[in-house]
Amino acid sequence: MRLKSISNIAKITKSMKMIASTKVTKAQRSMETARAYGLSATTKKGLFEHTEVPAESSSPSPIIVAVSSDRGLCGGIHSSIAKAVKRDAAQSPSSAIAVIGQKARTQIQRDFRQNIFVHFDQVTKVHPVWLEAALIADEVINARAAAAPAASSSEDAAKAGALDGKIYYNRFKSVIAYEATALPIHSVEALSASPKLAAYEVDDAVLKSFEEFAFANSLFWAIAEGYASEMAAKRTAMENATKNAGEMITKLTLTYNRSRQAAITNELIDIITGASSLN
Repeated sequence: MRLKSISNIAKITKSMKMIASTKVTKAQRSMETARAYGLSATTKKGLFEHTEVPAESSSPSPIIVAVSSDRGLCGGIHSSIAKAVKRDAAQSPSSAIAVIGQKARTQIQRDFRQNIFVHFDQVTKVHPVWLEAALIADEVINARAAAAPAASSSEDAAKAGALDGKIYYNRFKSVIAYEATALPIHSVEALSASPKLAAYEVDDAVLKSFEEFAFANSLFWAIAEGYASEMAAKRTAMENATKNAGEMITKLTLTYNRSRQAAITNELIDIITGASSLN
């Protein structure tokens, strides 16, 4: 009975490995596209680096976005995000946390339930798309403004509700490796105070729109990278599960054959003993 159940599990994990392998290829193509747009704003050739926007948040209540998912059976990919977010939140007790995905939210809310101001489930059920990332970014911006703590002055209120902080996601390194990485979120206040912004003639309204677009763009990049890392981790986990099931099947088959052979030997001994007694 146990041998049959493990054989069925091996068939399921093998099928899940094949499905994950197919999804990894598609996820990598989507990730490379999202990465190209994301790097255009964050690398040395991007606007943030060129204008020397400070990487560290200056907000008294920085925002932390955890990019995870609702799917399991993919190793410790969700735990790595939860641990990174909890380390950052421990250093900034007044931080505001937005969580994408149920798996990471379950771990984060054990210690920082009061810091979570918005969360999202059922994200990237098929594959990452820009529209979904833009809608999530818009909801985070609105929830951030609504959940901002009260301040004595308008300047302090603007800093408290600023879109300033980090996005934590799993950076895709290879099909067998990923790394929890922080992506900075730059507010319009930080961009306006950058030393080299005077080289650009940008209106405040346009700058605000760019802030929201850059946040949605970074969020889409993080979701696409996280999805590719998750599919790769699921493929590895299912491959290991299939391998372990195969080893268990081999051991159980050997044990079963030994037991069957012992039973046959005992029956032969009884038959031979009975025949000898009759003679």
